[in-house]
Amino acid sequence: MLQHGNEAGPPATTSRRRLLTAAAGAGAALAATPLLTGCGTAQAKGGNLQFWNFYGPQRSPDPAINAQSKWFVDMVAKWNATHKAQIDLVYLPQPTYLNGFKLPSAFATGEGPDIFLLSPGDFLRYYNGGVLADLTPHMDKAAIDDYGSALDSRKVDGKVYALPMEIEPLAMFYAQDVWEKAGLSEADIPTTWDQMLDIGDKLRTKSRAGLVFETQPGYYQNFTWYPWMWQGGGDVMDHQGKVVFDSKATRQAFGLWQDAVRHGIAPRTVPAADDVIGGFKGGNVAMWQQGVWNVSSFKAFAPEYRYGVFKLPVPAGGTYVTTLGGWSFCANAQGRNPEAAAEFCVWALGSMKDDSINRMVDWCVGAKSDVAPRASALERGAAKGGYDSEIMKKFKDEIFPGGRAEPRYPPVVYKAISDAIQRTMLAGRGVAGEAERAAQSIAAYTKSYKGASLI
Repeated sequence: MLQHGNEAGPPATTSRRRLLTAAAGAGAALAATPLLTGCGTAQAKGGNLQFWNFYGPQRSPDPAINAQSKWFVDMVAKWNATHKAQIDLVYLPQPTYLNGFKLPSAFATGEGPDIFLLSPGDFLRYYNGGVLADLTPHMDKAAIDDYGSALDSRKVDGKVYALPMEIEPLAMFYAQDVWEKAGLSEADIPTTWDQMLDIGDKLRTKSRAGLVFETQPGYYQNFTWYPWMWQGGGDVMDHQGKVVFDSKATRQAFGLWQDAVRHGIAPRTVPAADDVIGGFKGGNVAMWQQGVWNVSSFKAFAPEYRYGVFKLPVPAGGTYVTTLGGWSFCANAQGRNPEAAAEFCVWALGSMKDDSINRMVDWCVGAKSDVAPRASALERGAAKGGYDSEIMKKFKDEIFPGGRAEPRYPPVVYKAISDAIQRTMLAGRGVAGEAERAAQSIAAYTKSYKGASLI
Protein backbone atom coordinates (compact mmCIF):
# COMPACT_ATOMS: atom_id res chain seq x y z
CA MET A 1 0.00 0.00 0.00
CA LEU A 2 1.24 3.54 0.54
CA GLN A 3 2.38 6.07 3.00
CA HIS A 4 3.52 9.42 4.17
CA GLY A 5 0.24 11.21 3.53
CA ASN A 6 1.40 14.23 1.55
CA GLU A 7 -1.09 16.03 -0.67
CA ALA A 8 0.43 14.60 -3.86
CA GLY A 9 -0.13 11.09 -2.62
CA PRO A 10 2.01 8.97 -0.34
CA PRO A 11 5.19 7.19 -1.44
CA ALA A 12 5.00 3.44 -1.59
CA THR A 13 7.31 2.45 1.22
CA THR A 14 5.31 2.43 4.45
CA SER A 15 1.80 2.59 3.17
CA ARG A 16 0.14 -0.27 4.92
CA ARG A 17 1.23 0.91 8.37
CA ARG A 18 0.10 4.46 7.66
CA LEU A 19 -3.23 3.34 6.29
CA LEU A 20 -4.15 0.98 9.08
CA THR A 21 -2.87 3.23 11.84
CA ALA A 22 -5.17 5.89 10.41
CA ALA A 23 -7.92 3.31 10.15
CA ALA A 24 -7.71 2.78 13.88
CA GLY A 25 -8.80 6.36 14.35
CA ALA A 26 -11.49 5.94 11.74
CA GLY A 27 -12.76 2.94 13.67
CA ALA A 28 -13.22 4.89 16.85
CA ALA A 29 -15.01 7.67 15.03
CA LEU A 30 -17.25 5.28 13.16
CA ALA A 31 -18.07 3.39 16.33
CA ALA A 32 -19.27 6.65 17.84
CA THR A 33 -21.24 7.62 14.75
CA PRO A 34 -24.89 6.46 14.50
CA LEU A 35 -24.36 4.54 11.27
CA LEU A 36 -27.69 2.79 11.58
CA THR A 37 -29.54 6.07 11.49
CA GLY A 38 -30.03 6.81 7.82
CA CYS A 39 -26.50 5.80 7.00
CA GLY A 40 -25.38 5.61 3.43
CA THR A 41 -28.51 7.15 1.92
CA ALA A 42 -27.27 9.52 -0.73
CA GLN A 43 -29.14 12.78 -0.28
CA ALA A 44 -28.72 13.68 -3.93
CA LYS A 45 -30.09 10.78 -5.92
CA GLY A 46 -29.12 10.66 -9.56
CA GLY A 47 -25.95 11.98 -11.13
CA ASN A 48 -22.69 10.11 -11.60
CA LEU A 49 -21.66 7.48 -9.10
CA GLN A 50 -18.74 8.44 -6.89
CA PHE A 51 -15.83 6.07 -6.29
CA TRP A 52 -13.83 7.31 -3.31
CA ASN A 53 -10.26 6.06 -3.23
CA PHE A 54 -6.70 7.03 -2.34
CA TYR A 55 -5.06 6.11 -5.66
CA GLY A 56 -6.45 8.10 -8.55
CA PRO A 57 -6.75 10.37 -10.29
CA GLN A 58 -3.60 12.10 -9.10
CA ARG A 59 -0.08 13.01 -10.11
CA SER A 60 2.93 12.15 -8.01
CA PRO A 61 6.73 12.34 -8.32
CA ASP A 62 6.67 8.64 -7.45
CA PRO A 63 6.35 6.48 -10.61
CA ALA A 64 4.85 3.61 -8.62
CA ILE A 65 2.03 5.82 -7.34
CA ASN A 66 1.39 7.08 -10.86
CA ALA A 67 1.13 3.52 -12.18
CA GLN A 68 -1.41 2.67 -9.49
CA SER A 69 -3.38 5.84 -10.18
CA LYS A 70 -3.40 5.09 -13.92
CA TRP A 71 -4.82 1.63 -13.22
CA PHE A 72 -7.83 3.23 -11.51
CA VAL A 73 -8.26 5.89 -14.17
CA ASP A 74 -8.09 3.38 -17.03
CA MET A 75 -10.52 1.02 -15.31
CA VAL A 76 -13.18 3.69 -14.76
CA ALA A 77 -12.70 5.09 -18.26
CA LYS A 78 -13.37 1.68 -19.75
CA TRP A 79 -16.51 1.24 -17.64
CA ASN A 80 -17.79 4.70 -18.59
CA ALA A 81 -17.27 3.98 -22.27
CA THR A 82 -19.47 0.89 -22.13
CA HIS A 83 -22.13 1.56 -19.46
CA LYS A 84 -24.96 4.01 -19.00
CA ALA A 85 -24.28 4.54 -15.28
CA GLN A 86 -21.23 6.79 -15.17
CA ILE A 87 -18.60 6.83 -12.43
CA ASP A 88 -16.43 9.69 -11.16
CA LEU A 89 -13.20 8.90 -9.36
CA VAL A 90 -12.92 10.99 -6.21
CA TYR A 91 -9.35 10.97 -4.98
CA LEU A 92 -8.74 11.63 -1.29
CA PRO A 93 -5.23 11.69 0.18
CA GLN A 94 -4.86 8.74 2.49
CA PRO A 95 -4.85 10.72 5.74
CA THR A 96 -8.08 12.39 4.62
CA TYR A 97 -9.64 9.09 3.56
CA LEU A 98 -8.83 7.43 6.85
CA ASN A 99 -8.36 10.17 9.40
CA GLY A 100 -11.35 9.11 11.44
CA PHE A 101 -13.87 11.59 10.07
CA LYS A 102 -14.24 11.90 6.31
CA LEU A 103 -15.54 8.47 5.29
CA PRO A 104 -17.65 7.56 8.35
CA SER A 105 -19.03 11.09 8.61
CA ALA A 106 -20.04 11.02 4.95
CA PHE A 107 -22.03 7.83 5.50
CA ALA A 108 -23.57 9.13 8.72
CA THR A 109 -24.87 12.24 6.95
CA GLY A 110 -26.21 10.34 3.95
CA GLU A 111 -23.46 11.47 1.62
CA GLY A 112 -21.34 8.35 1.50
CA PRO A 113 -19.64 7.31 -1.75
CA ASP A 114 -21.33 4.81 -4.04
CA ILE A 115 -18.15 2.72 -4.34
CA PHE A 116 -15.25 2.73 -1.92
CA LEU A 117 -12.19 0.84 -0.71
CA LEU A 118 -12.40 -1.13 2.53
CA SER A 119 -9.88 -3.02 4.66
CA PRO A 120 -10.83 -6.23 6.51
CA GLY A 121 -10.54 -4.48 9.86
CA ASP A 122 -13.33 -2.08 8.85
CA PHE A 123 -15.66 -4.68 7.35
CA LEU A 124 -17.99 -5.31 10.30
CA ARG A 125 -18.43 -1.63 11.10
CA TYR A 126 -19.76 -0.93 7.66
CA TYR A 127 -21.66 -4.19 7.28
CA ASN A 128 -23.38 -3.79 10.66
CA GLY A 129 -24.15 -0.19 9.73
CA GLY A 130 -26.13 -1.33 6.69
CA VAL A 131 -23.66 0.21 4.26
CA LEU A 132 -22.48 -2.79 2.24
CA ALA A 133 -24.40 -4.01 -0.81
CA ASP A 134 -24.70 -7.73 -1.51
CA LEU A 135 -22.52 -8.47 -4.53
CA THR A 136 -23.50 -12.14 -4.82
CA PRO A 137 -26.41 -11.70 -7.29
CA HIS A 138 -23.98 -10.20 -9.79
CA MET A 139 -21.39 -12.99 -9.50
CA ASP A 140 -21.08 -16.35 -11.19
CA LYS A 141 -20.44 -19.28 -8.86
CA ALA A 142 -17.24 -19.93 -10.82
CA ALA A 143 -15.94 -16.49 -9.86
CA ILE A 144 -16.80 -16.99 -6.19
CA ASP A 145 -14.99 -20.33 -6.32
CA ASP A 146 -12.06 -18.65 -8.09
CA TYR A 147 -11.61 -16.38 -5.06
CA GLY A 148 -11.76 -19.33 -2.68
CA SER A 149 -10.93 -18.57 0.95
CA ALA A 150 -9.95 -14.99 0.07
CA LEU A 151 -13.64 -14.11 0.43
CA ASP A 152 -14.15 -15.70 3.84
CA SER A 153 -13.68 -12.50 5.84
CA ARG A 154 -15.86 -10.58 3.36
CA LYS A 155 -18.89 -12.84 3.60
CA VAL A 156 -21.92 -12.93 5.86
CA ASP A 157 -24.28 -15.92 5.70
CA GLY A 158 -22.63 -17.04 2.49
CA LYS A 159 -23.17 -13.71 0.73
CA VAL A 160 -20.27 -11.64 -0.63
CA TYR A 161 -20.08 -7.98 0.44
CA ALA A 162 -16.58 -6.99 -0.66
CA LEU A 163 -14.19 -8.07 -3.42
CA PRO A 164 -10.46 -8.14 -2.60
CA MET A 165 -8.14 -6.56 -5.14
CA GLU A 166 -4.97 -7.98 -3.57
CA ILE A 167 -3.51 -10.22 -0.89
CA GLU A 168 -0.60 -8.92 1.15
CA PRO A 169 1.31 -11.49 3.25
CA LEU A 170 3.80 -10.60 5.97
CA ALA A 171 7.36 -11.94 6.12
CA MET A 172 10.75 -11.02 7.54
CA PHE A 173 12.93 -8.79 5.34
CA TYR A 174 16.67 -8.82 5.99
CA ALA A 175 19.77 -6.92 4.82
CA GLN A 176 22.03 -9.31 2.94
CA ASP A 177 25.17 -7.21 3.31
CA VAL A 178 24.72 -7.01 7.10
CA TRP A 179 24.04 -10.73 7.14
CA GLU A 180 27.21 -11.59 5.18
CA LYS A 181 29.50 -9.23 7.07
CA ALA A 182 28.47 -11.03 10.26
CA GLY A 183 29.54 -14.34 8.70
CA LEU A 184 25.99 -15.57 8.17
CA SER A 185 24.68 -17.42 5.14
CA GLU A 186 21.30 -18.65 3.93
CA ALA A 187 21.86 -21.70 6.13
CA ASP A 188 21.50 -19.37 9.11
CA ILE A 189 18.01 -18.15 8.18
CA PRO A 190 16.12 -18.55 11.49
CA THR A 191 13.21 -20.94 11.67
CA THR A 192 12.51 -20.53 15.40
CA TRP A 193 11.88 -17.53 17.63
CA ASP A 194 15.01 -18.21 19.67
CA GLN A 195 17.16 -18.31 16.54
CA MET A 196 15.62 -15.07 15.31
CA LEU A 197 16.32 -13.31 18.62
CA ASP A 198 19.88 -14.67 18.75
CA ILE A 199 20.64 -13.42 15.24
CA GLY A 200 18.96 -10.09 15.94
CA ASP A 201 21.14 -9.73 19.03
CA LYS A 202 24.23 -10.53 17.00
CA LEU A 203 23.41 -8.03 14.25
CA ARG A 204 22.38 -5.05 16.37
CA THR A 205 24.66 -2.09 16.96
CA LYS A 206 24.20 1.36 18.48
CA SER A 207 22.90 2.62 15.16
CA ARG A 208 21.29 -0.54 13.79
CA ALA A 209 18.22 -2.42 15.04
CA GLY A 210 18.69 -6.17 15.04
CA LEU A 211 14.98 -6.82 14.56
CA VAL A 212 12.03 -4.49 14.03
CA PHE A 213 8.45 -5.09 15.12
CA GLU A 214 5.78 -2.43 14.71
CA THR A 215 5.66 -0.23 17.81
CA GLN A 216 2.90 2.29 17.11
CA PRO A 217 -0.58 1.24 18.26
CA GLY A 218 -3.14 0.79 15.53
CA TYR A 219 -4.76 -1.77 13.28
CA TYR A 220 -1.46 -2.30 11.53
CA GLN A 221 0.36 -3.26 14.72
CA ASN A 222 -2.38 -5.77 15.57
CA PHE A 223 -2.18 -7.07 11.99
CA THR A 224 1.55 -7.76 12.42
CA TRP A 225 1.18 -9.28 15.89
CA TYR A 226 -1.57 -11.84 15.16
CA PRO A 227 0.61 -14.44 13.43
CA TRP A 228 2.91 -14.78 16.44
CA MET A 229 -0.14 -15.72 18.53
CA TRP A 230 -1.61 -17.98 15.85
CA GLN A 231 1.65 -19.89 15.45
CA GLY A 232 1.36 -21.18 18.99
CA GLY A 233 -2.23 -22.31 18.43
CA GLY A 234 -3.79 -19.26 20.06
CA ASP A 235 -6.65 -17.08 18.91
CA VAL A 236 -8.95 -14.30 20.03
CA MET A 237 -12.10 -16.41 19.64
CA ASP A 238 -12.67 -20.03 18.71
CA HIS A 239 -14.92 -21.25 15.90
CA GLN A 240 -17.97 -21.13 18.21
CA GLY A 241 -17.29 -17.48 19.07
CA LYS A 242 -16.04 -18.20 22.60
CA VAL A 243 -13.30 -15.83 23.77
CA VAL A 244 -10.07 -17.81 24.16
CA PHE A 245 -7.58 -14.96 24.13
CA ASP A 246 -6.12 -15.69 27.57
CA SER A 247 -3.89 -18.60 26.55
CA LYS A 248 -0.31 -19.83 26.60
CA ALA A 249 0.05 -18.89 22.93
CA THR A 250 -1.11 -15.31 23.56
CA ARG A 251 1.20 -14.91 26.53
CA GLN A 252 4.22 -16.23 24.64
CA ALA A 253 3.48 -13.91 21.69
CA PHE A 254 3.38 -10.95 24.08
CA GLY A 255 6.56 -12.28 25.64
CA LEU A 256 8.38 -12.48 22.29
CA TRP A 257 7.89 -8.80 21.54
CA GLN A 258 8.52 -7.80 25.15
CA ASP A 259 11.80 -9.74 25.30
CA ALA A 260 12.98 -8.32 21.98
CA VAL A 261 12.48 -4.76 23.25
CA ARG A 262 13.69 -5.42 26.81
CA HIS A 263 16.99 -6.84 25.58
CA GLY A 264 17.56 -4.08 23.06
CA ILE A 265 17.19 -6.35 20.03
CA ALA A 266 14.11 -4.49 18.77
CA PRO A 267 13.78 -0.70 19.13
CA ARG A 268 11.04 1.07 21.04
CA THR A 269 10.25 3.21 17.99
CA VAL A 270 10.53 2.17 14.35
CA PRO A 271 13.76 3.29 12.66
CA ALA A 272 14.13 5.92 9.96
CA ALA A 273 10.74 7.47 10.73
CA ASP A 274 9.17 4.25 9.42
CA ASP A 275 10.81 4.61 6.01
CA VAL A 276 11.48 0.93 5.34
CA ILE A 277 13.62 1.42 2.24
CA GLY A 278 15.55 4.29 3.80
CA GLY A 279 16.06 2.32 6.99
CA PHE A 280 17.61 -0.61 5.17
CA LYS A 281 19.68 1.50 2.76
CA GLY A 282 20.94 3.65 5.64
CA GLY A 283 22.20 0.61 7.53
CA ASN A 284 19.76 1.14 10.40
CA VAL A 285 18.02 -2.24 10.16
CA ALA A 286 19.09 -5.89 10.01
CA MET A 287 15.63 -7.54 9.99
CA TRP A 288 12.16 -6.01 9.76
CA GLN A 289 8.75 -7.69 9.76
CA GLN A 290 7.10 -6.25 6.66
CA GLY A 291 4.77 -7.10 3.79
CA VAL A 292 4.94 -8.01 0.11
CA TRP A 293 3.98 -4.45 -0.89
CA ASN A 294 7.55 -3.37 -0.13
CA VAL A 295 8.92 -5.47 -2.99
CA SER A 296 7.70 -2.87 -5.48
CA SER A 297 9.07 -0.14 -3.21
CA PHE A 298 12.56 -1.65 -3.27
CA LYS A 299 12.29 -2.00 -7.04
CA ALA A 300 11.32 1.65 -7.45
CA PHE A 301 13.57 3.30 -4.86
CA ALA A 302 16.51 0.92 -4.34
CA PRO A 303 16.77 -1.43 -7.34
CA GLU A 304 20.39 -2.33 -6.58
CA TYR A 305 19.91 -2.92 -2.85
CA ARG A 306 20.50 -6.52 -1.80
CA TYR A 307 17.84 -7.85 0.54
CA GLY A 308 16.08 -11.13 1.19
CA VAL A 309 12.89 -12.39 2.78
CA PHE A 310 12.03 -15.43 4.84
CA LYS A 311 8.97 -16.96 6.47
CA LEU A 312 8.10 -15.83 9.98
CA PRO A 313 9.90 -18.11 12.44
CA VAL A 314 7.80 -20.23 14.80
CA PRO A 315 7.86 -20.98 18.55
CA ALA A 316 8.89 -24.38 19.89
CA GLY A 317 6.20 -26.85 18.87
CA GLY A 318 4.41 -24.20 16.80
CA THR A 319 3.09 -24.13 13.24
CA TYR A 320 3.90 -21.54 10.58
CA VAL A 321 1.21 -18.92 9.98
CA THR A 322 1.34 -15.43 8.52
CA THR A 323 -1.31 -12.73 8.20
CA LEU A 324 -2.86 -11.85 4.84
CA GLY A 325 -4.04 -8.29 4.37
CA GLY A 326 -5.39 -6.40 1.39
CA TRP A 327 -8.04 -3.89 0.31
CA SER A 328 -11.42 -4.53 -1.32
CA PHE A 329 -14.00 -2.85 -3.55
CA CYS A 330 -17.39 -2.28 -1.90
CA ALA A 331 -20.70 -0.83 -3.05
CA ASN A 332 -22.94 1.43 -0.97
CA ALA A 333 -26.22 -0.39 -0.38
CA GLN A 334 -28.13 2.90 -0.12
CA GLY A 335 -26.32 5.12 -2.56
CA ARG A 336 -27.46 6.70 -5.82
CA ASN A 337 -27.65 3.41 -7.71
CA PRO A 338 -26.70 0.40 -5.57
CA GLU A 339 -27.30 -2.06 -8.41
CA ALA A 340 -24.93 -0.27 -10.77
CA ALA A 341 -22.33 0.18 -8.02
CA ALA A 342 -22.44 -3.53 -7.20
CA GLU A 343 -22.33 -4.40 -10.88
CA PHE A 344 -19.22 -2.24 -11.27
CA CYS A 345 -17.39 -3.97 -8.41
CA VAL A 346 -18.05 -7.37 -9.95
CA TRP A 347 -17.26 -6.16 -13.48
CA ALA A 348 -13.95 -4.75 -12.23
CA LEU A 349 -12.72 -7.62 -10.06
CA GLY A 350 -15.24 -10.46 -9.78
CA SER A 351 -16.18 -11.54 -13.30
CA MET A 352 -14.96 -14.63 -15.15
CA LYS A 353 -14.36 -12.48 -18.24
CA ASP A 354 -10.76 -12.07 -19.34
CA ASP A 355 -10.78 -8.30 -18.82
CA SER A 356 -11.70 -8.70 -15.17
CA ILE A 357 -9.08 -11.36 -14.49
CA ASN A 358 -6.40 -9.51 -16.43
CA ARG A 359 -7.22 -6.29 -14.58
CA MET A 360 -6.34 -8.00 -11.31
CA VAL A 361 -3.14 -9.37 -12.84
CA ASP A 362 -2.15 -5.87 -13.94
CA TRP A 363 -2.73 -4.56 -10.42
CA CYS A 364 -0.94 -7.30 -8.51
CA VAL A 365 2.16 -7.75 -10.67
CA GLY A 366 2.16 -4.57 -12.76
CA ALA A 367 1.20 -1.54 -10.73
CA LYS A 368 2.05 -3.24 -7.42
CA SER A 369 3.74 -6.31 -5.94
CA ASP A 370 0.96 -8.40 -4.39
CA VAL A 371 -0.37 -11.92 -4.44
CA ALA A 372 -3.52 -12.12 -6.56
CA PRO A 373 -6.57 -13.23 -4.53
CA ARG A 374 -8.11 -15.15 -7.43
CA ALA A 375 -6.62 -18.47 -8.56
CA SER A 376 -7.00 -17.57 -12.23
CA ALA A 377 -5.27 -14.21 -11.77
CA LEU A 378 -2.49 -15.79 -9.74
CA GLU A 379 -1.94 -18.34 -12.51
CA ARG A 380 -1.93 -15.69 -15.24
CA GLY A 381 0.34 -13.43 -13.21
CA ALA A 382 2.80 -16.29 -12.81
CA ALA A 383 2.65 -17.08 -16.54
CA LYS A 384 3.33 -13.41 -17.22
CA GLY A 385 6.50 -13.55 -15.14
CA GLY A 386 5.13 -11.56 -12.23
CA TYR A 387 6.42 -14.07 -9.71
CA ASP A 388 9.69 -15.01 -11.44
CA SER A 389 11.96 -12.93 -9.24
CA GLU A 390 13.45 -14.75 -6.28
CA ILE A 391 11.59 -12.57 -3.78
CA MET A 392 8.16 -12.74 -5.43
CA LYS A 393 8.50 -16.46 -6.05
CA LYS A 394 9.23 -16.95 -2.36
CA PHE A 395 6.18 -14.90 -1.38
CA LYS A 396 3.94 -16.83 -3.76
CA ASP A 397 5.23 -20.36 -3.13
CA GLU A 398 6.43 -20.33 0.50
CA ILE A 399 5.09 -17.37 2.47
CA PHE A 400 1.55 -16.93 1.14
CA PRO A 401 0.42 -20.62 1.36
CA GLY A 402 0.63 -20.55 5.16
CA GLY A 403 -1.43 -17.39 5.41
CA ARG A 404 -4.59 -16.55 7.28
CA ALA A 405 -6.90 -13.63 6.52
CA GLU A 406 -6.67 -10.50 8.61
CA PRO A 407 -9.46 -10.60 11.24
CA ARG A 408 -12.48 -8.32 11.05
CA TYR A 409 -12.78 -7.43 14.73
CA PRO A 410 -14.74 -4.27 15.60
CA PRO A 411 -13.12 -1.37 17.50
CA VAL A 412 -13.69 -2.61 21.07
CA VAL A 413 -12.02 -5.95 20.36
CA TYR A 414 -9.20 -4.38 18.38
CA LYS A 415 -8.56 -1.83 21.14
CA ALA A 416 -8.38 -4.42 23.93
CA ILE A 417 -5.71 -6.31 22.01
CA SER A 418 -3.87 -3.14 21.03
CA ASP A 419 -3.71 -1.93 24.62
CA ALA A 420 -2.32 -5.26 25.76
CA ILE A 421 0.37 -5.22 23.07
CA GLN A 422 1.44 -1.72 24.06
CA ARG A 423 1.47 -2.44 27.78
CA THR A 424 3.52 -5.59 27.48
CA MET A 425 5.85 -4.50 24.68
CA LEU A 426 6.67 -0.96 25.76
CA ALA A 427 5.49 -0.55 29.36
CA GLY A 428 6.86 -3.84 30.65
CA ARG A 429 3.56 -5.04 32.10
CA GLY A 430 3.13 -8.71 32.94
CA VAL A 431 2.02 -10.78 29.97
CA ALA A 432 -0.32 -13.00 32.00
CA GLY A 433 -2.17 -10.07 33.55
CA GLU A 434 -2.56 -8.25 30.24
CA ALA A 435 -3.78 -11.36 28.43
CA GLU A 436 -6.39 -11.88 31.15
CA ARG A 437 -7.42 -8.24 31.19
CA ALA A 438 -7.89 -8.11 27.41
CA ALA A 439 -9.80 -11.40 27.39
CA GLN A 440 -12.21 -10.13 30.02
CA SER A 441 -12.81 -6.92 28.09
CA ILE A 442 -13.48 -8.81 24.86
CA ALA A 443 -15.77 -11.30 26.59
CA ALA A 444 -17.81 -8.50 28.18
CA TYR A 445 -18.23 -6.86 24.79
CA THR A 446 -19.29 -10.03 22.98
CA LYS A 447 -22.11 -10.64 25.48
CA SER A 448 -23.93 -7.56 24.25
CA TYR A 449 -22.67 -7.51 20.66
CA LYS A 450 -25.32 -7.59 17.96
CA GLY A 451 -24.22 -7.93 14.37
CA ALA A 452 -22.59 -10.31 11.93
CA SER A 453 -20.25 -13.01 13.17
CA LEU A 454 -16.96 -11.69 14.50
CA ILE A 455 -15.10 -14.67 13.02
